[in-house]
Amino acid sequence: MTNLKNSRAAELAVLAFACALPTVVTLAYFVWAEGSAVGAQQAIFGVAKLVQFALPVVWAGAICRERLAWPRWSPRGMLLGAIFGVAVAAALWAMYVTLLGAPVLDDALGPIRAKITSLGVDSRGGFLALGAFYAVCHSLLEEYYWRWFVFGRLARHVALGWAIGISAVAFAAHHVVVLWAYFSHAPTMALLLAACVAVGGACWAWLYHHARSIYAPWFSHLIVDAAIFTVGYHLARPLFQIE
Repeated sequence: MTNLKNSRAAELAVLAFACALPTVVTLAYFVWAEGSAVGAQQAIFGVAKLVQFALPVVWAGAICRERLAWPRWSPRGMLLGAIFGVAVAAALWAMYVTLLGAPVLDDALGPIRAKITSLGVDSRGGFLALGAFYAVCHSLLEEYYWRWFVFGRLARHVALGWAIGISAVAFAAHHVVVLWAYFSHAPTMALLLAACVAVGGACWAWLYHHARSIYAPWFSHLIVDAAIFTVGYHLARPLFQIE
């Protein structure tokens, strides 16, 4: 155990696994479980996410025997995070308004609405609850996973730029699965949006490094996720009109 926790090679292997795991998790609940009953899809989602988010605690706490504690509140970087989050939200809304009625968006409406229905969130209340969960809770879990664990521990072993770049690309990778499900008819759009996610991941990694706190990137991430679900709500409105 002592040799393992002190091994640079072992930690890099764990981090490589951590970089790939969310893509496998997303494939499991988003693609491979497609066609299963709603309850089965939700159960797969819950178990897969539990495995993903338990990994940092198991490695850092149980194996490396590090003392884990909730980070102290720090306002450092919050303004930068808010500015970035609002800028991304505004750009996202502008893109959505621009693409309204365009084939690249119209052709994605069917898969988006079908996925919402298959996941059992085709009611207004269910969708709003899911959006609130992702914006507030899931964004925090992703910051804990990607910035505190993956980026933070990579930065112990490689140069800062490499740590930012590797963690950002890995962060974007599992989003490609979702984007491809909706925009396989427009590969350029899927890759462009994935690149935007990678840029966001890089900015949040830098912000985490600058602020020395998870709160600034979390707040920024929260704003962006809220904007994404606002757009999603507009796309899904026809589903709610038949409640």
